[in-house]
Amino acid sequence: MLDTFKNKLKAGEVVYGPFMKTLDPAFVEIAGYAGFDFVILDMEHGPVSFENLQNLVRGAVVSGIIPIVRTEDSRDISVSKVLDAGAFGVQIPQIQTAAEVKACINAAKYFPVGQRGVCRFVRAASYSSVPFDRYLPKANKTMIILQLEGRKAIENLDEILEMEGYDIIFIGPYDLSQSLGYPGQVNHPAVIKEMELIVNKAKKRDIIVGTFTDTLSSAKNWRDAGVQYISYSVDVGIFTEACVEIIRKLKK
Repeated sequence: MLDTFKNKLKAGEVVYGPFMKTLDPAFVEIAGYAGFDFVILDMEHGPVSFENLQNLVRGAVVSGIIPIVRTEDSRDISVSKVLDAGAFGVQIPQIQTAAEVKACINAAKYFPVGQRGVCRFVRAASYSSVPFDRYLPKANKTMIILQLEGRKAIENLDEILEMEGYDIIFIGPYDLSQSLGYPGQVNHPAVIKEMELIVNKAKKRDIIVGTFTDTLSSAKNWRDAGVQYISYSVDVGIFTEACVEIIRKLKK
């Protein structure tokens, strides 16, 4: 699954997936059956815990969708623990410096790439049934997605882009808008300008870029600008919009 997903990105294809705040694996499965490419299980702004994360990951795998986890923060334990639970990748928030990038890679990868804590009695290693010589190389293929969402990240953008070992740069438009002094105004010209700067600089280095959108027009605009990893809205928002639309039509 993961190799196919990575090959799509390498071939220049665009992939889509929602953020998920649900604690019910059925909704994760539904996203897969609907045709999304990935889901982002949200531990930063959602109620997901380590205890229920594993079932959400299972729901993704069952329906053939890539489970990415947005970690609570960039601490080593926050990164390695979700990978132990079987996530196919980590999306790490609030990255601001090249040193933080290096620390994230160190936390997410085993030797010789990093120094992730080693334990084979975890779901990712099929609870020790997979031999180390097979598990460790496979584990080192999991994806690292770095969220850039503030002024400091933009100031350090060139140094961050020079780093190796991660897969995707993800622009967080809402936090970026706040950092720039326009909270929530993700379509403000100043916000768009900085987002386009990140996209263009990353593309020149053949680095895949992602971002969050919550309208179809925005998703199409960023796709046309070269963004390949597009997070479209949030499960609870999608459900809210569907409910509102149903009621609107019923009351006509």
